[in-house]
Amino acid sequence: MIKVIISGFSGSMGQKAVKMVNDANDMQLVAGFNPIVKDLDPESYGLDKNVKIFNELTKIDVDADIWIDFSIPTAVFDNTKFAIEHGIRPVIGTSGMSEEQTAELKKLADAKHLGGIIASNFGLSAVLMMKFAQVAAKYFAESEIVEKHHEDKIDAPSGTALNTARLIYEARGHDQAQHSSQDPMNTRGGDYHGTKIHALRLPGFVADEEVIFGGVGETLTISQSTTDRQSFMTGVKLAIHEVMKQDQLVIGLEQII
Repeated sequence: MIKVIISGFSGSMGQKAVKMVNDANDMQLVAGFNPIVKDLDPESYGLDKNVKIFNELTKIDVDADIWIDFSIPTAVFDNTKFAIEHGIRPVIGTSGMSEEQTAELKKLADAKHLGGIIASNFGLSAVLMMKFAQVAAKYFAESEIVEKHHEDKIDAPSGTALNTARLIYEARGHDQAQHSSQDPMNTRGGDYHGTKIHALRLPGFVADEEVIFGGVGETLTISQSTTDRQSFMTGVKLAIHEVMKQDQLVIGLEQII
């Protein structure tokens, strides 16, 4: 039985993770963590009475195999570091960490031979989109990314967009050429090694992204759309089973599917 603690268990994504774990035949929810909760009674959240609830990292004293994190960008680094230091395999779906922070966590986990994953997106359609974009980048020298999320998403651009841009850059091996130097209103969006990223935050979206490649006389658009956050749980479940077999921290779900 895989023992799981969920950080951000009371949030919208955390609740879906709780249901996924409770519905699984080979998993057991042993604890929930969220620093903003005051009530530590698990039954107040519809959980089994044996599930422990914590609102301080330093007080977590539960035996767990997996740390699922759907918290907030400002907390995810400390949460993940805590999990690794305590031998709990991290499955991180919270975005917002810098490349330097991710590298530090990977170094820490790899030194302990501890499996884990930091994924910008657990949706299979988004992960496959990133993989397809990486293939296309070898044949198209120029591309731009448009990502669309709900109005309550805190970080911009999204972790998925940044990871897509990173994969494109790695596939090409060099920065993308720039054509527009005059942009006083910053209408060209963010920039990752020359790839422009445009972030929309509007009601009606959950999580959509498209990568548009341009060549002489042709364009290629690779896109995906998420209409229900429940779709992410397929990837989370897959990741949990995979990291139980890993001895290193993997960056990106695309690395294991």
